[in-house]
Amino acid sequence: MNKTKKAVVLLSGGLDSATCLAMAKAQGFAPHALSVRYGQRHSVELEAAQRLAAQMGAEHKIVDMDLRAIGGSALTDDIAVPETREKGIPVTYVPARNTLMLSLALGWAEVLEAADIFIGVNAVDYSGYPDCRPEFIQAFSRLANLATRAAVEGTEYRIHTPLIDMTKAEIIQAGLKLGVDYRQTVSCYQADELGRACGRCDSCHYRAQGFREAGVEDMTRYR
Repeated sequence: MNKTKKAVVLLSGGLDSATCLAMAKAQGFAPHALSVRYGQRHSVELEAAQRLAAQMGAEHKIVDMDLRAIGGSALTDDIAVPETREKGIPVTYVPARNTLMLSLALGWAEVLEAADIFIGVNAVDYSGYPDCRPEFIQAFSRLANLATRAAVEGTEYRIHTPLIDMTKAEIIQAGLKLGVDYRQTVSCYQADELGRACGRCDSCHYRAQGFREAGVEDMTRYR
């Protein structure tokens, strides 16, 4: 594949999105990493995203989108992050987050004249978020190919979800083969100002389980 072919990669600074960025690069794309400051509890994940993008040679852009004005999530409102497993969709679900982030990625892709967008959603080891399911990605793909001037003029947008059917262990193993430095990633919902994880939230649970099942050292920094 042509090395100059552009792709927009949503990059949160966490384990999954870092792996997704590495995969886009390995597939021959020139990655343009997009991070969103959406009112999340901490900025250390955005600092991690900056480091990861620099390490992987990706152009990096941070866009502001304040979802605290809407609230409704433990990540964007004054709601405690649960430290025990919840039934159903947990309160860490952020209403419409992936819809909005993919929309921003689509807008940047249109400006860049890029037809490919990568997002690190996962439907196996995850917390049950509805906007991580294949059905959602398929629906957004249809929207992308209806709602843009580029699509009307002949561009076919492709939404890549290389992690969607992988376990967390499989994601970690794939990333290590691609040289991802997981010590630079921040996944915890309530990491401290140094990026150290709580070790108790859902995100920490799945991350630790992934390292354990992958049979490799847990590279997470805990407080």
